[in-house]
Amino acid sequence: MEEILQLLSEDAHLTAAQIAERTGKSEDEVANAVAKFEEDKVIRRYKTVVDWERAGIEHVFGFIEVRCAPERGVGFDAVAERIMEFPEVHSLYLMSGAYDFLVVVQGGNMRDIAYFVAEKLAPLDHVVGTATHFVLKRYKVDGDIMIDRAQAKRLPITP
Repeated sequence: MEEILQLLSEDAHLTAAQIAERTGKSEDEVANAVAKFEEDKVIRRYKTVVDWERAGIEHVFGFIEVRCAPERGVGFDAVAERIMEFPEVHSLYLMSGAYDFLVVVQGGNMRDIAYFVAEKLAPLDHVVGTATHFVLKRYKVDGDIMIDRAQAKRLPITP
């Protein structure tokens, strides 16, 4: 069944018939497996990777390192619960290393993200520090290459 999940993670538009053809399973078997994956929340949702720059729509992403003091008895979960409720938060990860959380936020411009950090995130109880990084260019997102690869500028050398 991992093969079905892998195919869907690469292309959510695949039909049960197309997956069945690629895996050697029956169409009914694939459809039942997908329905079960959806019911069990193994498949969380289907999504589209959008190249906002190519669409001419400004979207800015920020990666924010957050250091915090875990809350007694619940650790980092209580802080994570509060952070993930903000609509600006695209993704949230508990990390190992120099900081505790990596928060990915999306805004219309850098000012939106700066406002989010200064007015919403940094003042939260248990947050002791943040460091914000802005995405300048996206090369690969969720496995999709987002740039047109340049043609070779030099002629190949032949013997």
